[in-house]
Amino acid sequence: MNKRAPGPGAPGIAAPGIVIAGEARLDGAPLFPPLRLELEPGRWTSLLGASGVGKTTLLRLIAGLETGATFSGSVSAGDGAELAGRIAFMGQSDLLAPWLDLIGNVTMGARLRGETPDRDRARAILASVGLSGLEARRPHTLSGGQRQRASLARTLMEDRPVVLLDEPFSSLDARMRAEMQELAAERLRGRTTLLVTHDPGEAARLSDRAFLLTAAGLEELPLPERPPVRDVEDAQTLSAQAAMYRRLRGQP
Repeated sequence: MNKRAPGPGAPGIAAPGIVIAGEARLDGAPLFPPLRLELEPGRWTSLLGASGVGKTTLLRLIAGLETGATFSGSVSAGDGAELAGRIAFMGQSDLLAPWLDLIGNVTMGARLRGETPDRDRARAILASVGLSGLEARRPHTLSGGQRQRASLARTLMEDRPVVLLDEPFSSLDARMRAEMQELAAERLRGRTTLLVTHDPGEAARLSDRAFLLTAAGLEELPLPERPPVRDVEDAQTLSAQAAMYRRLRGQP
């Protein structure tokens, strides 16, 4: 068990804890068994597991999005308030609108809500993810890694107390992945963040708590006592990463 005190919360952000409890079926067959996943307020939680075990389904259930599965259970915030309107979601696909430039994509949420987009802030966030000078580019002119960074910028732009990330760094090269991990950890400090990832190194580096989802349910994974973001070369981080690999392969 690697529990810590709740995070302080970002300035002006009340980040709630979240509990999802229940089971899901897909086309009548079990997707995941009865489980209870608690996200500590203001902390990063990572969720690992093989493809098809229901990781993205859990993420989408918390977001209130369609999953295609039948869920019997509940999703609740620790402060008792509705989660709607308090979540930023970054999916596996970048979902950039092809008819909009990068500024338009990053500020899409504000426009959909009838708000005046803060274009200066959008430019600053694009610069922070290494996309300065590309603000007028359309998505089809960008590489996969650039599109994924644009999607991250849009998520950061939303500035929500709960952030759900589905393999957000998977299309990035090793150097850029490390940089974007550090940027996301800094910008999302104090948010309640759930990261779905297939990368044990990523989970070992970024997580306050980490869980493995299998057909049998949830298993908490050990992490170093040192708080994230952890050095990729740190011996304890590497040891935790190796232990996660073993559990992903079904080894003790």
